[in-house]
Amino acid sequence: MDSLDLIKTFREVAAHGSFSLAATRLSVSKATVSKYVAELETRFGVRLLNRSTRSVSLTDAGALLLERSKPMLEMVELTQAELQEHASQPRGRLRIAAPHGMAQGELPLLLAEFMGYYPEVDISLALSNRVSDLVEGAIDVALRVGPIEDDNLIVRRLRLMELVVCAAPGYWDKHGTPVHPTQLAGHAALTAAHQGLHPQWRFQVDGKALDVPVKSRMDATEMTPLIQVALQGFGAIYLPTLMVQPHLDSGALVPVLGDFVRGDMWLSAVYLQRRHNSAALRALLDFLETRIKTSDTDSPSRAKKR
Repeated sequence: MDSLDLIKTFREVAAHGSFSLAATRLSVSKATVSKYVAELETRFGVRLLNRSTRSVSLTDAGALLLERSKPMLEMVELTQAELQEHASQPRGRLRIAAPHGMAQGELPLLLAEFMGYYPEVDISLALSNRVSDLVEGAIDVALRVGPIEDDNLIVRRLRLMELVVCAAPGYWDKHGTPVHPTQLAGHAALTAAHQGLHPQWRFQVDGKALDVPVKSRMDATEMTPLIQVALQGFGAIYLPTLMVQPHLDSGALVPVLGDFVRGDMWLSAVYLQRRHNSAALRALLDFLETRIKTSDTDSPSRAKKR
């Protein structure tokens, strides 16, 4: 039996001076009340109540427990009420992990909009291109791009990410425009650092995956500097379209190999378990799914394909 339940039973007996009245208040038998008090006395190793056939009174130890247990139980009841509010009403702090590149896109605006809807929810945003350990980092939800290899995580897909291979027009004029992914082997590539010293870019040819080794002229842990270098004409870059859409629209970067880019790169929200999530986390997941899918449907690039 939980110690809190034993203490609650003891307090009922002490308050009413009777095992029978305590049993009635608790909707249990008198024998159960007597058993619980005896178990509590055994755990503490001290008598808490003086008993006779006609009355019940507190010992000194019982009086001490009655006094000290009141604020403890009040704290437990307050905490229980707050936890129930967390389960039913979005409130508290959410810890979110996301890649650095998402800080340059719509994520900050989406989070601001979410906080506007839920003023009692606070957010801690951790940006890193390393895969976060949700348990170790106490992360409520992580936003990730690409296949999720951890079977212990719950994955909610938010958007299929369009990818693009692009470079400055001057770069293509100087080095030639590839018409097949294998031709990238002769080009300078600007690559993500996590791909290592021998990076490969994955494409789809005739419905099958094709990994093409590329020569990295520069790598970085974050895509923004690579985009800037690509704009200066020093290599090709392969990344989500949304990160370079303004440069594509202006013609500062020119896309190639559009028929071969991989189509399995999802932006997903990942978290640890389906059950007993806070109301704040449930609200955020639903919000992101609704807003990101809506913006995806309304995006100009999607509209052109329909």
